[in-house]
Amino acid sequence: MVTKAQLKSDAAKPPYVAALEAAYGAPSQAGFGSAVFYEPISAGDDLAQAALAKYKYFTGELWERWGEDAWMGPWKEVYTRQTGANVDIVAELRGIADPDAANSVPMIVDNIEGADKARAALAAAYDDPAVTELRVFNLGDGEAMSGLLVAGRRQATGVATFLVFLLD
Repeated sequence: MVTKAQLKSDAAKPPYVAALEAAYGAPSQAGFGSAVFYEPISAGDDLAQAALAKYKYFTGELWERWGEDAWMGPWKEVYTRQTGANVDIVAELRGIADPDAANSVPMIVDNIEGADKARAALAAAYDDPAVTELRVFNLGDGEAMSGLLVAGRRQATGVATFLVFLLD
C-alpha cells in the first residue's frame, strides 16, 4: 500500500500518472481546466465519495463562493465499468449516454493538444488490469461550467487516480 508521504515525491508517481499529468495537468485548485490527482485510498473507502472530495478540492474557493447547491446540481454518476466489460476508457467515455456528460467527452479525448498522447495516457491509467473500479461523474456549476471526473481504483496498490475536467 502506498502512503501519502510516499506520493509527495514525483519519483513515487508511476509513469502512467506522469503521462496523465503531462496531458491534463498536475493537482490544482484552479477550478477551471483539468487536473490529475493520485492518492492512497483504503479498500473500504467509497470511490464516489473520494471523487466528490477531489471535485470540491479542485473548485477550491469557488465551491464556497457559488455554493454547494450550484456545484452539486449537475453532479451524478454517468458511467460505471462493469466486471467483465470491454476495458477501453476512450470507447467507454465516447459511449456515455448522458447528454450533458457526452458533450464534455470530445474535450478530453479529441480536442486537446497532443490528443494521441492524451488518449494513450488515459489508456495507461484506466485500462490496466490492475484497475478494479472505474466510475465517471458529470460535474459543473449548473450554468456555464461543465465537465467530467474520471475515478479509477487500483485495489492491490491501494491508490486511486482522478482526472477532473471543468470548462465553460
